[in-house]
Amino acid sequence: MPKILCVAEKPSIARAVAEHLAGQRPNSRRTGAEYIMNYDFNFAFGPPWGHCSVTMTSVIGHLQSQDFAHAYRGWKSCSPGELFEAPIESYVDDKKKAIADNITREAHYAKALFIWTDCDREGEYIGSEISQIALKANPNLEVKRAKFSNIERAHVLRAAQNPIRLDERQVSAVAARIELDLRIGASFTRLQTLSIQPLGPELQNVISYGSCQFPTLGFVVDRYFRVRNFVPETFWYIKVTHLRDDINVSFSWKRVHLFDRMAATILFERCIASKAAKVTKVQTKPTSKWRPLPLTTVELQKLGSRLLGMDSQTAMKVMHSLQPVTAYIADASKIAEELYTKGFISYPRTETDQFDRGIDLEALIQKQTADGNWGAYAQGLVGGKFRQPRAGRNDDQAHPPIHPVAYVASNSLPTGEHRRLYEFVVRRFLACCSEDAKGEATTIEIEFGDEIFHTHGLLVRERNYLDVYPYDRWDSSQQLPDFVVGEQFIPTEAVMLEGQTGPPGYLTEPELIALMDANGIGTDATMAEHIAKIKEREYVISRPRSEAARRDDNGDDAAVRGGRGGRGRRGGRGSSRPGAGSGGGRGGRNTVQEFIPSTLGVALVEGYNSMGFEPSLSKPFLRKEMELKMKAICEGRKTKSGVVEESLGQYREVFIITSRRINVLKAAVRKFVLGEGE
Repeated sequence: MPKILCVAEKPSIARAVAEHLAGQRPNSRRTGAEYIMNYDFNFAFGPPWGHCSVTMTSVIGHLQSQDFAHAYRGWKSCSPGELFEAPIESYVDDKKKAIADNITREAHYAKALFIWTDCDREGEYIGSEISQIALKANPNLEVKRAKFSNIERAHVLRAAQNPIRLDERQVSAVAARIELDLRIGASFTRLQTLSIQPLGPELQNVISYGSCQFPTLGFVVDRYFRVRNFVPETFWYIKVTHLRDDINVSFSWKRVHLFDRMAATILFERCIASKAAKVTKVQTKPTSKWRPLPLTTVELQKLGSRLLGMDSQTAMKVMHSLQPVTAYIADASKIAEELYTKGFISYPRTETDQFDRGIDLEALIQKQTADGNWGAYAQGLVGGKFRQPRAGRNDDQAHPPIHPVAYVASNSLPTGEHRRLYEFVVRRFLACCSEDAKGEATTIEIEFGDEIFHTHGLLVRERNYLDVYPYDRWDSSQQLPDFVVGEQFIPTEAVMLEGQTGPPGYLTEPELIALMDANGIGTDATMAEHIAKIKEREYVISRPRSEAARRDDNGDDAAVRGGRGGRGRRGGRGSSRPGAGSGGGRGGRNTVQEFIPSTLGVALVEGYNSMGFEPSLSKPFLRKEMELKMKAICEGRKTKSGVVEESLGQYREVFIITSRRINVLKAAVRKFVLGEGE
């Protein structure tokens, strides 16, 4: 009987897939690698393999690491600029050797290798690492990959029966990104660290640079200065109210407000002189509040922060990890990954906001009818109220939108964060499959003097999706009394009031994610990591917005002193140390976090901005261009070598200018961190 070796990206996925394929709990063997087990069973694959003996095992993220050749690894072994061309070596880290040895042993006697890594760019690259090690042991192996987006049993069986080839274009894109991040990050990190450390004893940590981290930091610092430098402006506006049928109707000025007091006064006096107002428009028409689009990763991270009080990295992790949830704060990314590995939701890294019409959505809804909170609503959908979800504009051609694939009772989930995020995913899915909320909107316009004023009313007739999706608000307003076009009345009150413009708030996590998404900084899978990284480096701190409001009332909104920098590390999976947020408590269940830069964070951004070259390293343009090139590799429009050469040329030019003007960066550190010249 031929043998097939199956390798997953995580031990939890390996176990779940093995149990589905075996149809029962399979035999297990220890491997010598911590957390890694081999599962043995038989399974009937499609042609040409047929009935086979199967061993399912796993890795834990990346198997290989990349670093410069030994002669270039010392901080002073070469000038930082030489790292743009220094030789790079790939190797299996000592901590991963037992995992690699297990794959080598099992591959010796296998006929085929099936890759079961996550179906995204990073997963494709990890699959390539696995295949390289297996092929060294057995060059005759046929390599295939299982394409899956959740670990529901029927889905896993289909993936096993219909394997595909590894996507070498995605592998090349990740290889290009890894090389670029290593060369660019190491060269700039060494340059700025060796230049800044001699300035003072409080600057002895590594001052790391990352081509995604710095634009992310730049967004935070830019908003910080917009808040600090804000100068309020006084404006004037006219407000008209009228009491009718015991209802006090407030009419808003069409001009909203004016910054010229004299002009506002003249217009107000004309209104008063006219005495009577005339009704010029009464319009009542149907209106709707659209149900939400299917859920993407970026939307999950934004709403996890805004609605559930979870930082973006936690929300994704609860959907995938090995470690217990108590090891980190509530992070929407982490929770989502754990729910995924348990088989409760689909793959949580997706850009797709439209469901393929081939998916049986009503069957998925049927699974939710058992719940005590939303089960009755789900039953109503399968009973005839189901509507095909709206289709967004994005389809990554890899994964469907995030949705529940199995029902799990709330008391079976380990923490409150898991329960809240699973509930959100379910309610979002049910809302997508519902009817829009419907109502009637009434608009009344009046002419008072020569000015136009208006008021609006809303009457909600059918709540529909709002009954299952409490995260949206759409409530009926106070009922408006009857007005007739052409009638005149003397307003009960007309006053001119004074106001002032207010500053923007500091950048919140949902706003930061939206900026990163719009500017192409990172991918849906890595944005949370970049945010966690600038917190870990102490370039920024996070704090609950409610706490921030209290501090701002006391005038305490200066940049936070200090910031330790941190060791330069590249993104990707399999990191042994998760990012740790610095500063800022959780604040409350639904408290949105906002970011304040440290003095070091401000100094780095202001230093690069003051060097006078465009684009600045704190701006998103260079990294956005690089991300577009990665996409071009995936689409076959560019090659790995061409992208690496082109991108290194751009960053090398910036590096040369930075080296010549490094005193500008030093001056910014002296000003903002050391307080010299203040």
